[in-house]
Amino acid sequence: MLLAPYVRQGKGQLVPAITHVDNTARVQTVTEDVNPRYYGLIKAFERRTGIPMVLDTSFNIADEPIVETPEDAVRCFRSTDIDLLGIDRFLLRKKGRGIGA
Repeated sequence: MLLAPYVRQGKGQLVPAITHVDNTARVQTVTEDVNPRYYGLIKAFERRTGIPMVLDTSFNIADEPIVETPEDAVRCFRSTDIDLLGIDRFLLRKKGRGIGA
């Protein structure tokens, strides 16, 4: 995340959560050989949405510390409007919400 390249012209509205006011973004790249599972997740998301990226950010809510353990993650998930939570090879989905709901 050393660079902040410009978001392609006309694409900022597709990915507003990552587009800064100056039309730049702090990006990280993922390669299949270094992290095949995360790469696969991004490719699956692209197949469903046409957007070849996911937002990766700290996992916490206002006035709470950053999530550090699976137990913290589940507690945060259950107490917020988060639809899906992936932990290792598991995907938790709130009933009637998230992908395919």
